[in-house]
Amino acid sequence: MKNSIRAVSAVIIFCFLACQLPTTPPVTTIGIGSCANQDIAQPLLGIAASYKPDYFIFLGDNIYGDTDNMDTLRAKYKRWGAQLSFLELKKATRLFATWDDHDFGRNDAGRHYPSKKESKEIFLSFFEESDTSSRRKHDGIYHVEYLKEKGRTIQLILLDNRTFRDDVRLFDSTAPTPRPYYFYKLDYSIHQNADSTLLGEEQWKWLEEILKVPADIRLVCSGTQFSIEYNGYEAWANYPNEQQRFIDLIKRTRANGVLFLTGDVHYGELSKLNVPDLYPLYDLTSSGITSTWSFATPNSNRIEGPIMDNNIGLITIRWEKDPVIEMQLMDAANNSRMQYQFRLSEISFN
Repeated sequence: MKNSIRAVSAVIIFCFLACQLPTTPPVTTIGIGSCANQDIAQPLLGIAASYKPDYFIFLGDNIYGDTDNMDTLRAKYKRWGAQLSFLELKKATRLFATWDDHDFGRNDAGRHYPSKKESKEIFLSFFEESDTSSRRKHDGIYHVEYLKEKGRTIQLILLDNRTFRDDVRLFDSTAPTPRPYYFYKLDYSIHQNADSTLLGEEQWKWLEEILKVPADIRLVCSGTQFSIEYNGYEAWANYPNEQQRFIDLIKRTRANGVLFLTGDVHYGELSKLNVPDLYPLYDLTSSGITSTWSFATPNSNRIEGPIMDNNIGLITIRWEKDPVIEMQLMDAANNSRMQYQFRLSEISFN
C-alpha cells in the first residue's frame, strides 16, 4: 500500500514540475531568394534545403530569360529546374514565387513587353500552378495565399510589378535629385506625373480587398525594393505616388503586420522606412543566389548590410504571445551575415 501511495505521489510531483517548466513556442521558418542564373551552380539552394523551411519564396529574376523567344525561355526554365540543388529544395519545402524583369522576359521591362501573356503561362507551368488557380483567371501573376500556422495566419502577398507597370523614365540630368552627388551613372528619373502606375488599377483594387482580410503577419513579396530611397535604378521610389498609395492603403485598411520581402539588386540589406502615423515598414532584400554587384547604392533607410556576397534569406517566426520575427541573410558558406529581430507588436497599429 505504501509503495502505491509513493508511486502516485511521484507521478503527481512529476506532473506538477512538468507544468512549471517553460514551454518552447512553436516556430515557422521561411526562406527567400532572388537573382539566379540558370546556367550557374546554386549551392545556396542546397543550404536552404538543409534548413527544411516550411516555405521558400522566389522573389524574381528566378532565371535570366531575357528573350522574346518563348522556346528559349522554356529551355532556360528547364535547365534551372534540372539543377540538383533546386530539386533538393523543391523536395524539402513548399515553393512560392513572383517574378521580376529578367524572368518576365526583358531587362527593366513593363507593360509594353510583347510576350507577357506567353511568359506568364511558362512561369505558371514551371511552378506547377493548378488549373483552378486564380492566377490563371486574370492578367498578370499577382496572388495571395493564406498559410495557417500554429493557430495564426500568415498572408502571403505575391505582387506583380511588371505586367501593368509604366515604363521607367530615362534619367534626365536637368531633373532634381534627392542628393547633390552620386558616384555612379543614374539610369532612371523619378516619375513626377500623378497617373504613372507600377501595379495598375486592377491589382490595386485586389490589393485593397485582401488587406482588409484579417491576418497576423502579411509578407508582401515584390521583385522591386520598397523601403529604400531613390537611387537612380529601379525601385518603388521611382514611382513615389505609387509608393505613397501603398502607405495610405495600409493606413486606411488598418492592415497590421506588413513586412516587405524583395530582391533585384544583387546584394542583401535590411531597410526601414519610417512613416508618420504608421508603424515602420521593414524591407528585407535577399539577392542574389548567383548574381553579385560591385557596389551598394546610397540608402539612408538601410539599417543592416549591405551583404555583397551571394545570399539567401531566412525568416524565423517564434509564435510567442507577442511573436518574434527574426531575419537572417546566409552566405554560400552557410554563415549568418546579418541578423535582426523585432516583435510583431512593433509593426502593428494595436
